[in-house]
Amino acid sequence: MHCCRNAKLVLIACLWLPLWLVAPAALADGIAIRTAELSVNDEGYDLDADYQIELNQTIEDALNKGIALYFEFEFQLTRSRWYWFDEKIATLRNQYKLSYNALTRQYRVGSAGNFQNFATLDEALRELSRIRERRVLDKSALEPDTSYTAGLRMQLDLSQLPKPIQIDALASRAWSLDSGWYRWTASL
Repeated sequence: MHCCRNAKLVLIACLWLPLWLVAPAALADGIAIRTAELSVNDEGYDLDADYQIELNQTIEDALNKGIALYFEFEFQLTRSRWYWFDEKIATLRNQYKLSYNALTRQYRVGSAGNFQNFATLDEALRELSRIRERRVLDKSALEPDTSYTAGLRMQLDLSQLPKPIQIDALASRAWSLDSGWYRWTASL
């Protein structure tokens, strides 16, 4: 009797073990915002942000086969109003392109015509995951001693993928890379 109970526990453990091992890896894929901060200088307000970008095997394979990936970065700054909807102070969007050149065996990250080449995917993702001193507002745009809500998001832009892959992306969660909105109170 006691032997059967132990055998059942071992069987259950053997069945669940693969799921326990795979679950953390599945959760690791995606985009997460680690830090975000607005700072003020003489000319205006700058954004510094750090992301963690993990590509799953499906997306990495597509990239290595020559499919360019477009990541959309969004920033919003709002001020709460008790009598109406929140006032949008600033909205900023920027698109980053990550591609692989099989001939040179280099990864390329670019935005607004500025491109950098990298020897490894990790180096390219590291560059893509850092935003430094990105001007978001002039100094005169904000009122002193007022609280604002800042929001930040990064996602894979599926509309920029080739049409056959877009169809696959709609039916598969493997192509869903989105940090979701990260919001914080900025007293500037």
